[in-house]
Amino acid sequence: MTTTTERPAPPAAQHRPPGPLGRLGTRMVDHARAVAVVWVLVIAGLGSFAPSVFSDLAGAGWQADDSDSVAARELAEEHFGGNASHALQLVVHTPDGSVDDPAAVEALDAATGILAADARFATIVPPRRGMTVSQDGRTAILLAGAAASPDDMVRAVDDLSDELTALSGDGVEVYPTGASALWSDFNHANHDAMIKAELISWPVTLTIMVIAFGSLVAAGLPLLLTMAGLGASAGALVLLNQVVPISVWAMNFAMMFALALGIDYALFLVHRFRSALHHGSSPRQAVAETMDTAGKAVLLSGLTVLVSLSAVLVVPAPAVRTMAVGIMLAVVFVLAATLTLLPAVLGALGPRVDRAGLPWAKAHQPRSPKFAAWGRLLHRRPWPFAIASVGILVALAIPVFGLKVAMPSIEVVPEDAPVRQGYAVVQESFGDGAPGALQVIAPATDTDEVLAALAGRGDDLAMITPAQPALDDSGLVMVQAIPSVDPSDPAMEDILSGMRADLPSSAVVGGAPAENLDLQKALNTWFPVVVGIILTLGFVLLLIALQAPLIALLGTLVSLLSTAAAFGVARLVFQEGVGADLLGFEPQGFLNGWGPVFFFAMIFAIAMDYTVFLLATAKEHYELSQDPETAQVDGLAHSGRVIFAAAAVMVAVFFTFALAEPLPPKEMGIILGLAVLLDAALVRLILLPVILRLTGHGAWWSPAWLRRVLPSVRFSH
Repeated sequence: MTTTTERPAPPAAQHRPPGPLGRLGTRMVDHARAVAVVWVLVIAGLGSFAPSVFSDLAGAGWQADDSDSVAARELAEEHFGGNASHALQLVVHTPDGSVDDPAAVEALDAATGILAADARFATIVPPRRGMTVSQDGRTAILLAGAAASPDDMVRAVDDLSDELTALSGDGVEVYPTGASALWSDFNHANHDAMIKAELISWPVTLTIMVIAFGSLVAAGLPLLLTMAGLGASAGALVLLNQVVPISVWAMNFAMMFALALGIDYALFLVHRFRSALHHGSSPRQAVAETMDTAGKAVLLSGLTVLVSLSAVLVVPAPAVRTMAVGIMLAVVFVLAATLTLLPAVLGALGPRVDRAGLPWAKAHQPRSPKFAAWGRLLHRRPWPFAIASVGILVALAIPVFGLKVAMPSIEVVPEDAPVRQGYAVVQESFGDGAPGALQVIAPATDTDEVLAALAGRGDDLAMITPAQPALDDSGLVMVQAIPSVDPSDPAMEDILSGMRADLPSSAVVGGAPAENLDLQKALNTWFPVVVGIILTLGFVLLLIALQAPLIALLGTLVSLLSTAAAFGVARLVFQEGVGADLLGFEPQGFLNGWGPVFFFAMIFAIAMDYTVFLLATAKEHYELSQDPETAQVDGLAHSGRVIFAAAAVMVAVFFTFALAEPLPPKEMGIILGLAVLLDAALVRLILLPVILRLTGHGAWWSPAWLRRVLPSVRFSH
């Protein structure tokens, strides 16, 4: 690249021997056919497993490993005929009759036959008066114990739900309910929402890419990377699922990130490749220069994304961990395609990368005059822009201190979902807390102490069942306690903690509400740890990339500021309901519990992605000129357009999820979209260039001892 005056670099500087990534790029060009064949085989091989990705991946996993509630579930499954939190509860309701009517009896008998024929169900417990038959006789609950893992029980509901609900008719309504049915309907609703969002985002994305690239051929390259990354990662997830259960949500996030990062990386490399061609390099030389500069930034950016997401793996929750794994796989494949397949294609295309160009493509210049002028304005008047951008971000971040989190309520599934309809019937017939029974399992010798402790809870519990002995000789008993409040009511946390404090130490408390609360506690406990790991590793990677401690530290901190602002807005929207009518949802009064941990990692990864792009370009110009003004102005002039276009694509991709009906993908789309918008507009294109202006040479200073310790990384070519 050139400096502010646009004087071409001398030939020796333009064609110096390539570095490791440059040599990798030229090898890809020299063996373009072999590279293409390898990628076709990889995509075909792994992609052959991809069609089954949504049916094969796990539907549960929302639990805190090693918690009391998981221990209770395992004991209930082993010793009490599968009467655990993941058992199926089949609600049979007769609005205008009785469950003793022939039609209702026939539906119960048919349901019993269907469930008994499936080995994934254990003991089938018929409705019992005073227990699972309502006082008015209009509603009965058939319990099908779990004889399989929570993931397999979700699949069982997937397989049988239509057959069971088809038993409705002749004045009888049949609804599968319980945790397994909830996750089944929840996953179906979210899958449908994700697919619809993807269908909307692709044409929008393609339009933005054509505008950004000015060429249909160049605009098609990101799609090549995205398809390669998606096909390979989908197949890899299916294979990995044979070893350890992978959440179906992993693929949802992988789809989104493969599209967003594939476009990001392709934009950066294609922009630099066209710049090298513009300065007279041959296609092969242009690939080498591109890989030694933009390729290095992309590699460091990809590593930063992977490091940020890897921090989530410390959280002891299978669904959360495997969502991170899904994104990481997509990033690995997209990164691999960017550093191997894309150089091969660019080398083969050469100047033809601008084929099918639109009118403005002919005016393409690697250095944007508009962003150069913007950079000079920021250099002349840094303080007004610094104060304005920091003020906006701080104002938006302040609400984050009142952010509440909790596990999703029944409202996250559509109103017409069978599980939500059955949930409403159970509450109407048996009381608010009936859908969320708590299960206490203890040695039989402690039965009296358990019952006395539960009786002492007063109004917290609406009903306490007699102690049920185990079906084997384990010497255990189970007592079920029906709370007096809805399972998602904030008071449930106090009820559970009070029960655990009063019960003997030999007792464990489980049930779906307990599993949700234990998971929430684990997420809250590990959140500061995840944040600390991400910030530390993010700083270290920036330090290695830039060789400059001050700008690495400041780049990390401003990423934290934009992340806090995104969560502040999330509180206003999803907790307080600001704009809820416009966005078409009913606020729960809290953010879904896994949001802070997972969204923090994703938002910070994206923010650092742009940080690497901008600062790597600025560092390149500083290495060439040793002038901080040139580094700031030309860094923005050469990367601003790419960052702007990449952010526009990401915002478009994420905001399409705001159109989803279920709340979780809506939260995801709006929070991530706002985060990218705030980060690109206020941090990367204003605050970070201003920081470069105010710190001057100090931004790039590094003590001699640190330079000796760090590996040598240069971006100039």
